[in-house]
Amino acid sequence: MTQTEMTIVANHRPEVLERILRVVRHRGFTVTRMKMLLENEKVWLDLTVIGERDVCRLVNQVAKLFDVVDVTCESCE
Repeated sequence: MTQTEMTIVANHRPEVLERILRVVRHRGFTVTRMKMLLENEKVWLDLTVIGERDVCRLVNQVAKLFDVVDVTCESCE
């Protein structure tokens, strides 16, 4: 299993965190660490995930979500 860190910036909405975590789970990853900061109507989310699938596909799927502004991941640059 590969461990990967990613940072997600999204607009603050009540359902945005749930949507992101659902995509992570559906794509076969497990969140091992999560840190969230709410600032200026934006949610800054640092996630560490583990999984056997390609994390770049997960990053692309999260980036497509409504209200997600930016997704960065060192493994996919």
